[in-house]
Amino acid sequence: MHEVLQWIGGGFYLLNKIFFSFSERARHHNSAALARRWRIASWAVYLIGLPPWVIIFAGWRNWIAASVEASGAPAMCLGLVLALRGSDKDPPKWLNRLAFICVPLGFAISLYDFGGLKTLNQRLEIGLTAGFLVGTYQLARDRANGYLWLVLMHISCGWLMWIQGYPWLLLQQVVSLGFIVDAYVTRRRHTRSAAPTTLDAKPA
Repeated sequence: MHEVLQWIGGGFYLLNKIFFSFSERARHHNSAALARRWRIASWAVYLIGLPPWVIIFAGWRNWIAASVEASGAPAMCLGLVLALRGSDKDPPKWLNRLAFICVPLGFAISLYDFGGLKTLNQRLEIGLTAGFLVGTYQLARDRANGYLWLVLMHISCGWLMWIQGYPWLLLQQVVSLGFIVDAYVTRRRHTRSAAPTTLDAKPA
């Protein structure tokens, strides 16, 4: 059962990063409609891959990661809705409140289960948590720095997968990291090329 969950969760999360990269490349080539379609697809597969990851983390007693992963569902829904609408408005306040409830709850369960902050796994979960939560919310708002937070998430999660003996999920994290870096670099390149320069300014 765990193997099936790994393939489903890892596969769909990998597709999410691939589609993010494709979306940024389409945006860079000034194909807004194609970029939007890839972005819609990226949020849709993200949501499909979410439940298996929650089950996997809970099974490993990674309570911090499990609770935060679950709390990211509203942000994923928000990203999908905004991509469908082509909107760039801020998320509703209740999403932030939900995150503030789920994060301390997962942290408290972990402390209770392990009798304190004693394991490397818990520390890696904190890095995973910060990267996932902040990165997902920032990307839902279509902000490029969300990719940098996902870098932290993938490094922490990859290390955690290696410690817990799941080479396929470690490989998935490494490959996903490559697509995240590509998406970020492509966005930065597009931003620089779109920005007006002094040479573009008309003489007074």
